[in-house]
Amino acid sequence: MERIGVGVIGTGDISSIYLRNLNLFAGVRVVACAGRNRDAAVRRAAQFGIEALDVDQLLKRDDIGIVVNLTPPASHADVTRDALSADKHVFSEKPLAVEAATGRALVAEARSRSLLLGCAPDTFLGAGGRLARGVIDAGEIGTVTSGVCMFLSSGMEHRHPNPEFFFKAGGGPVLDIGPYYLTTLVNLLGPVASVQAEASTGFRERLVTAAGPQQGRRILVETPTTIMALLKFRSGAIVNAMFSWDVRLHGRQSIEIHGNAGTMLVPDPDTYGGSVSIGMDGGAWDVRGSDTAPLGRPNWSPSGDPSQQFANYRGLGVAEMSSAILLGKPHRSSGVLASHVLDVMESILVAAGERRTVDIDSCPRRPEVLSEDDALELTKLKLRPSTMLAAHAGVDQPSN
Repeated sequence: MERIGVGVIGTGDISSIYLRNLNLFAGVRVVACAGRNRDAAVRRAAQFGIEALDVDQLLKRDDIGIVVNLTPPASHADVTRDALSADKHVFSEKPLAVEAATGRALVAEARSRSLLLGCAPDTFLGAGGRLARGVIDAGEIGTVTSGVCMFLSSGMEHRHPNPEFFFKAGGGPVLDIGPYYLTTLVNLLGPVASVQAEASTGFRERLVTAAGPQQGRRILVETPTTIMALLKFRSGAIVNAMFSWDVRLHGRQSIEIHGNAGTMLVPDPDTYGGSVSIGMDGGAWDVRGSDTAPLGRPNWSPSGDPSQQFANYRGLGVAEMSSAILLGKPHRSSGVLASHVLDVMESILVAAGERRTVDIDSCPRRPEVLSEDDALELTKLKLRPSTMLAAHAGVDQPSN
């Protein structure tokens, strides 16, 4: 079985779920990890039975073909650029960069080197996202005219061990959580044409209550923490979006899509499973679960309580990109898609700051639908031998 070697750069909080999940996919083989904190890298390597390297060492390894970039957002662009320069394919955590122009430059750099550039979120490829996409594409709710999407919470200082960067330039709820919601919407409705927005800052300082090195510290907030945006899609649909870290409690659905024949409630875009609900003319909701579909089964609990599990397959986009490399096909969680989402997020912040409508120039195609068979195949990836494999660094050749 062919596999591509993977090196992970960045060994912070999110690296553990990536390193655990990547072992679920037979098309990738995690070789090593690296990070600016050498001790953290050594601990992660020991935990998952891989090598701990310096970043420069990792980038020079011939048995690593894909670099997974899990560094803080402000470092994403530099690390991705260095990996591309080392002739590695790259899959980055979101956002692709903290500035839209930088994101476009990274896409162009990857293209010029004939390398693939991917980016989270890949959640839309999970069972819940595929189910929602099928409803849209089948026309079950008619032509989409409007929608609402909301992420509301009390803030990252209550859940992340090192939350300071979330409240500095390049942080905030739009750049942090916006990629999940906006990528899901683009996958369902196509590209965004223009945005309007307003923003506010709920608290000038934040007290860190999450366990970790910053617990008890006060963080000075330097970015808006509540943003309300109006998104106009090229399809004609209009969606009202709100992202806030200033809300103590709420009862709102993550995403509602309204068509001229019905309404669809979309699963939480930060997970890979969940249920889709369809309603028509005041009737009862038709609830359709995705737990039994490939990449939809609940498999992870943030609290460790097995009764509170949900589907978490982070790393799916890496496996899907690996499959695309091996088969010579386009991939779905692409830098082009992520660059458009970054363009939208930056435009939201500009629109809020300047109180005007901002047009979006980028116009990517919706990602190709991931079929149920292809989703299942990603969990085993039994690919045909190919004479093209030798051209890709870090690919294990089959022994028979």
